[in-house]
Amino acid sequence: MVTRPPTGTIPELPGSYQFKDIHGRVIYVGKASNLRQRLSNYFQDPAQLHPRTAQMVATAESVEWVTVRNEVEALILEFSLIKQHHPRFNVRLRDDKSYPFLAVTTDEEWPRAVVMRGRTRKGTRYFGPYPHAYAIRDTLDLLLRTFPLRTCSPGKFNQHNKLGRPCLLFHIEKCSGPCVGEVSAEAYAELVKEFCDFLDGDTDEIVAKLQQDMSQAAQALEYEKAARLRDRLQSVAKAIEKQQIVGEKSEDIDLIGIAQDELEAAIQIFYVRKGRVVGRKGFILDKVEDLSQSGLIDRIIEALYGDEPVLGVPKMVLVPDLPLAMATYEEWLSFQRGSKVEIRIPQRGDKRELHELVTRNATEEFLRHRMKRSADHNARSRALTELQDLLGLPEAPLRIECYDMAHLQGTDYVGSMVVLEDGLPAKREYRRFKVKEVPGNDDYAAMEEVLTRRFSAYIEEREQPIETDDLSGQHKPRSRKFVYPPQLLLVDGGKGQLAVAERVLRNLGLEHEIPVASLAKRFEEVFIPGRSEPVEVPRGSDALFMLQRIRDEAHRFANSFHRELRDKRMVSSALDGIPGLGEARRKKVIKSFGGVNAVKKATLEELQAQSWLPEEVAQAIYNKFHSS
Repeated sequence: MVTRPPTGTIPELPGSYQFKDIHGRVIYVGKASNLRQRLSNYFQDPAQLHPRTAQMVATAESVEWVTVRNEVEALILEFSLIKQHHPRFNVRLRDDKSYPFLAVTTDEEWPRAVVMRGRTRKGTRYFGPYPHAYAIRDTLDLLLRTFPLRTCSPGKFNQHNKLGRPCLLFHIEKCSGPCVGEVSAEAYAELVKEFCDFLDGDTDEIVAKLQQDMSQAAQALEYEKAARLRDRLQSVAKAIEKQQIVGEKSEDIDLIGIAQDELEAAIQIFYVRKGRVVGRKGFILDKVEDLSQSGLIDRIIEALYGDEPVLGVPKMVLVPDLPLAMATYEEWLSFQRGSKVEIRIPQRGDKRELHELVTRNATEEFLRHRMKRSADHNARSRALTELQDLLGLPEAPLRIECYDMAHLQGTDYVGSMVVLEDGLPAKREYRRFKVKEVPGNDDYAAMEEVLTRRFSAYIEEREQPIETDDLSGQHKPRSRKFVYPPQLLLVDGGKGQLAVAERVLRNLGLEHEIPVASLAKRFEEVFIPGRSEPVEVPRGSDALFMLQRIRDEAHRFANSFHRELRDKRMVSSALDGIPGLGEARRKKVIKSFGGVNAVKKATLEELQAQSWLPEEVAQAIYNKFHSS
């Protein structure tokens, strides 16, 4: 448990503080306008603290702090540290689903309009997010009739550029044909600008321009052109109908709705730009720290606007409760936007009704999430508690590492390490090992090599001196590859694999630090050191299910790595050295025939039927596998 620092050593200044565990890992990050006053709240009678706060203080081994000049800098520093360290006891905001965006790749010579998910990237303008992919595709289909931008991939664009003829989309007037020079760069740039302006909400000017062009074409007796403009005007009108109008043209607002219980919260955000709802997004938040409603608003605002937001910072943010340090957050957001930003609770009128709609969405999403995850959340907690009791562990195994081996008759020997943190797979912590020193079929020796390499690396990283930056004096981040030990080391197998794991830990002096167990496939028996009989883990229990899940994941991860290595070796050995068959052609011929074995069995006529494969190369492939 962390010891209270002498009161006189804690400055009465704004800043950020970090609680660390016995391994030096940051487990909680906070901010304060007065560090001395804030930190003193943690060092009172644990019975007076919230259970989660008391657990954090009991887990922590030390506390550090960094002072800054004002509260805004403290806020920015806190967000930066949370993003860097992912502390266990800070709330975690995660998307409840992957929302699609309508994106325009403005950094390309001929920008294209595409539907995108996942991380954003520079050089691309994003519109949305939208709740459903079909909604955004319908909108895009309508807009392409008026703004015929390219939607093809770079590969398809280059292909038609070389062929000198456009694709079908050009002929049905959903692309202006930049690949074959049917549109000038200036005209295409104007199309892109109008497309983006329309999605930004500037629809009146575009509608007026289309109506004017249609009238001029009709007066000039260009009836076909007028008909095309009429169709485009109808498409624009349908696209405008899909955008819900909720306010004045000048209004840019983000509305945040919350539904919650003691453990989790569902957050819904509606994005209103120029009076229209242009997107929405949802998050699920794990309340691993003690937060009031206002404190929760703090965390949500930090998560939404800490990184550069896709749709920018609005003029107004409507929330169910004001943040604790509202003036600080308004100053921070105003600095990011470049003009004044207000944070308000809607009291009456249209904004109040729209905020109630957002809150209803959050409530419905929270009910769906609880129905889906309630059993999982409780099961994880029960499983960790059961494992601690059944295996006699000193603490609940919040980090479990499981190891498995894979090979084919002693070739391509590999090992896998998978990790559960708080009962959930931590895939960023997974590791793969190529076994280097085991010549034949020996699972015990392979397991010993993998475990020795992993925990030798842990000892080496743990004993590295902490370096400081010469300019700032702050600690440089340490390598995270193997720096954290597990609270339970699990190996796939029986007593033999358990003995190997015990020997490795004993040789490295870690036998009293890291608990170990093994899970045998047969009868799902669990063995621990010092006991000849397996531990009786009840069938169907949450603890056994968690052990089975991590064991199966380790098996899957090892097999996938082994298959990857084996396929590479088979490809290089079978098709290597054929004249004219480079890496690109080799991949293409394997894909065309469905595998290396199919290539070996192919007839000369089948090889020569591939129009992209030169006849001499087809002959060389055939000769490779059919020569006497």
